[in-house]
Amino acid sequence: MAQRSALPIIPIALLLFGLVGILLLTIPTQDVRDAPGFMYGIVLDAGSSHTSLYIYKWPADKQNGTGVVTELNECNVEGCQRYSQRETPEHARVSGSHSRHEASEYGFVGRWLSPGRSTVGALDFGGASTQITFVTQETVEDIQDMMKLRLYGHEYFLYTHSFLCYGQDQLLKRLLAHIVKSQGYSQAVTHPCFPADHSKTLNMVNIFNSPCTIKDKPETYNPQRSLTLQGSGHYEHCIGNVTELFSFNSCPFSRCSFDKVFQPNITGNFMAFSAFFYIHSILQQITGVTVSTPQQLEEATEKLCGMKHSQLMTLAPNEMARLENLCACSVFIKTLMLKGYGFDDTSFPRISFQKKAGDTSVGWALGYMLTLSNLLPTESVEVRKTLTIGAWGTLLFLFIFLLIVICAFLLLRTRDGRKKAGDESII
Repeated sequence: MAQRSALPIIPIALLLFGLVGILLLTIPTQDVRDAPGFMYGIVLDAGSSHTSLYIYKWPADKQNGTGVVTELNECNVEGCQRYSQRETPEHARVSGSHSRHEASEYGFVGRWLSPGRSTVGALDFGGASTQITFVTQETVEDIQDMMKLRLYGHEYFLYTHSFLCYGQDQLLKRLLAHIVKSQGYSQAVTHPCFPADHSKTLNMVNIFNSPCTIKDKPETYNPQRSLTLQGSGHYEHCIGNVTELFSFNSCPFSRCSFDKVFQPNITGNFMAFSAFFYIHSILQQITGVTVSTPQQLEEATEKLCGMKHSQLMTLAPNEMARLENLCACSVFIKTLMLKGYGFDDTSFPRISFQKKAGDTSVGWALGYMLTLSNLLPTESVEVRKTLTIGAWGTLLFLFIFLLIVICAFLLLRTRDGRKKAGDESII
């Protein structure tokens, strides 16, 4: 009899479960996108003085066709073994180095052409060349210096030019070759950009072993012949020699920067990196002058060039290798930016000298990888169906309520069965 009395619970439970099942079919769902995976890329920057390796990543779904690229690691090639292999997937793409002209274009892209940000021009000062790139609304009269980029769904028209033999290493060789030539290739040469109490001996091959100095090579050339350089610390003479490395004479266009190269008017903000950053930083450290205007740049450069080598060693003991050429490099930057590129009291303060933007190294490699992300296919993101929070809560409540009702029903039926069994035993 107890078994027969328990039988109605089965159809009741099935009925309730059926009703809940029908309810599940009518509840609306929403699409949930899984977090996208990542794509990776490696760039080797084989510069004239060293080779650097950069590792980047970006979400595989991209944004308006362009990856939001961030830097994972950076190192010089000889030191890269310190990075664990597990930090970089095996399928990471590897890209080689590119010409410095391409570097100037990609250097502009780098950190600054990112979603929702205004553009910032790029000033790069490498070992063999220097570059300038910025957005312009003016007509670029030399088509070789114009580039169109499409990033994050927007098009940008850039002016960009790379000046070969104007990088730091080649500039110093050219300056030295010019000074040696102007003094008749004598064995004792006065260097106006060297500190007054500093001298150095080197062979002719150290000066004329570059394509940038061939035109100044003597007719009777002995590569092992030695020269003694004696510094004079003469600021005006240093400016005169550095200025003669540029050509400001003729221009085949409506306006030029130097060496007959067209350049539109400077517009917008700029970021100066590579050797620009290091020289600007050391110049401020040694002179104590904050360099943010053309007048301050002039003041700091003249003050630096008037210092003796012993003073420089005291003020910057960690920069021993750079001290002898610091005056020449500072004078070059002043001449390049003010007389060459045409920065003035209004535009020069808009230059930001930086080594990094956030945690990312500033340079052309990041811009190249960001541009390359445009060419890679976007990976589809998996979409799953899921209940809304409200629907999930309602179903959870119904199931809990159903379990409580069934448990209560079972408890009551069991108690009733025991009561009836007790009554029968008494009878």
